[in-house]
Amino acid sequence: MSLLRIIFFGTPDAARYVLEELFRAGIVPNMIIASPDEPKGRGLEIAPPPVKVYAEQKGIPVFQPKRLDDESIATIAEEKPDIFIIAAYGKILPQALLAVPRRGAINIHPSLLPKYRGVSPVRDAILSGEGETGVSIMQIDEKMDHGPIIAQKKVDIHDVPKARTLEERLMRTGGRMIVNILPDFLKGNIKPIPQDHAKATFTRKWKKEDGLVDILGDPIAALRRIRACDGWPGAYFFAGRNDPKAPMGALTSKKIRVNIADAHITDGKLVLDLVIPEGKREMPYADFLRGFVNA
Repeated sequence: MSLLRIIFFGTPDAARYVLEELFRAGIVPNMIIASPDEPKGRGLEIAPPPVKVYAEQKGIPVFQPKRLDDESIATIAEEKPDIFIIAAYGKILPQALLAVPRRGAINIHPSLLPKYRGVSPVRDAILSGEGETGVSIMQIDEKMDHGPIIAQKKVDIHDVPKARTLEERLMRTGGRMIVNILPDFLKGNIKPIPQDHAKATFTRKWKKEDGLVDILGDPIAALRRIRACDGWPGAYFFAGRNDPKAPMGALTSKKIRVNIADAHITDGKLVLDLVIPEGKREMPYADFLRGFVNA
């Protein structure tokens, strides 16, 4: 294993969780491939992705190609990799690149494939009210989340976790799965099983509008959306300002946006815990309600 040459592809925190689990087990990639630095925050300052920050802390070389073109593929091929490990890289690897590692390329996907292929499997599982989801380790082919399955593990989500919490849980689980299966996979002791493509379902990239919560409607559906929107796009509702006595969530002619930081259900009712009113800091919902009504 120590002589194995690994290239790891990943960009956000989700990929960093996997990398940390690999590193903890003594599996250190020879190179990290991440997306380029991007402007972030209100000031739009150029910032490195989380995987790059971690890799530099550990002294692992990082390559950040803008495109996976012939020049980039040639640079990667110079490393003479045995295997690619991919986790939330954000780009589909072209066939010419997949042909580079002699032992192929494997990917960690946070769902029980073929269900929830695509970019938002964690959020979609929460929003849909799934009782369980899981992690799939699969071989990469030229199509998105399409390759044969090497291993899967189910994860219970009846507790309706927040999206970022569940993402970390799943990706760390995936990292540990890689650690456990990699020796047998490399020895040829694991036969990948083709997916049943007829049962495939697909997710889409979420938009800001998807965060709008009907806090006066079905409380369970509202809680699922609030927790599914954790991090991005963020859950919110509008409060009417022209009628102080209007119930929260009622759409009146003048309104402010209120972001929802946390909520729970008690006695079958949705209870908002923490909110961030437009232009304000995070506060208990009860404090917001008192201030809003008395404004």
